[in-house]
Amino acid sequence: MENLHIVFWLLKDVGWCMIWKPLGLTMVVPTLSIAVVIAWRTRHLAAELAHNLAIIFWISANSYWMISEFFGFDEVLVWRGVTGKHLAMIPFTLGLLVLAYYYFWQKPRENRTEQVATL
Repeated sequence: MENLHIVFWLLKDVGWCMIWKPLGLTMVVPTLSIAVVIAWRTRHLAAELAHNLAIIFWISANSYWMISEFFGFDEVLVWRGVTGKHLAMIPFTLGLLVLAYYYFWQKPRENRTEQVATL
């Protein structure tokens, strides 16, 4: 499933790069859907879940950015110099926050628990 996910993701980005709207738009659904399934299947492993959630946010941001370019609102001012394309920073930031939480909060706690368990 992870390998198929990469195929869909690449097809989405090829559609974006070549401005093949039907391909790019169609591939958003399977790419994002498989990412959600993978995250759900790895939900019991904190490290895997964090990284897979970050991937979901990354694909969401990337897809929104592509859509903003396809439909011409990427350069439209939304608020104080922020354009439609810049709104993709919201899911990008959420992905970074998930990883920051994992690396700065969850992982150190896991390491401490492992150290205590080995004593």
